[in-house]
Amino acid sequence: MTPQKNAMRFVEPTIHILVWVIFFGFPLLMVTNESSEIDWMRMLNHCIVPVFFCIIFYLNYFVLIPKLLFRNREWAWTVINIAVILAAGFLMQILHQCIAPPRPLYELPRFRLNPGILFFFRDVFSLALVIGVAVSVQLGHRWHKAEIARKEAERLRIEAERGRSEAELKNLRNQLNPHFLLNTLNNIYALIAFDPDKAQSAVSELSRLLRYVLYDNQQEKVPLGSEVAFIKNYMALMKIRLTPDVLVETRVDIPEDSRTEIAPMLFISLIENAFKHGISSTGKSYIRVFLSEGPEEIRCDISNSFHPKSSSDKSGSGIGLDSLSRRLELLYPGRYEWIFGPDAEGKEYRSLLVIRKGDHKI
Repeated sequence: MTPQKNAMRFVEPTIHILVWVIFFGFPLLMVTNESSEIDWMRMLNHCIVPVFFCIIFYLNYFVLIPKLLFRNREWAWTVINIAVILAAGFLMQILHQCIAPPRPLYELPRFRLNPGILFFFRDVFSLALVIGVAVSVQLGHRWHKAEIARKEAERLRIEAERGRSEAELKNLRNQLNPHFLLNTLNNIYALIAFDPDKAQSAVSELSRLLRYVLYDNQQEKVPLGSEVAFIKNYMALMKIRLTPDVLVETRVDIPEDSRTEIAPMLFISLIENAFKHGISSTGKSYIRVFLSEGPEEIRCDISNSFHPKSSSDKSGSGIGLDSLSRRLELLYPGRYEWIFGPDAEGKEYRSLLVIRKGDHKI
């Protein structure tokens, strides 16, 4: 049981008790005689009204309203209440006359009608008001419970949605790591045939990258400086197998100690894509990577010569960009811009990813 529900279990009965204590205790102020002693007969006479108010209130509160009015049986509820009010009105007048008979009419010259008739209609009207109060209290109580249930359902929905998002993000990251490893191993495999020394050096570089992939990036967010260091190490590994015909330009305008938090391995798929499609085995080619951090955004701007692979090329699973797109939607909805594709001539491919900051965190 939630603390709010637990508190309501004690607050509601306490309010009822206080209201009726005040209601029954008020006549004590009106029934003292000249000797300051309580006139118990007058007190008993005054208590008739609160007693019937209490009976009518709780008859509706616990029985008639929940079982008739709230179950779409308004006519039955109305007829029963009219009968109860009339019966209670007559009974109240009988009790008043038995306990404190009214003075003879000649002593009340102002009245042309029997005062009992006026008192009867007064009591009937008062009892109707009591029923209205009971309906109002029950409606408020019902609304309060419905509001609590709605908030609880909304909380459970948000938690379920968060759980699904976290599970999907974890699945996407689990897809990304083997994808990254596969592409890197393909590059090392290509080195083994013609330069075993470089291949050995690449394996050493790969071990450092895998440490980051397997351990450092398991958190939801990582410092931007750490992510940039990982990107630099990855590009250094990729350059090992390149020929002099491939120009790689890198410009990083991000402090090495930047503590801005960002989701790990967001940009690596774009860089992998540039190395995969930006290198030609027959001519000159280039890859340009520009990373920058400003007060309001982080930019990753990558351009490369465009040499799309044939359908028979198996160097990579092809899921990197799809995973990146889904991760961006889950992590930064409405806070990123991603433009990518070849130019009109089909000679250059550009990918520009801009992530807007929020409260100094991405």
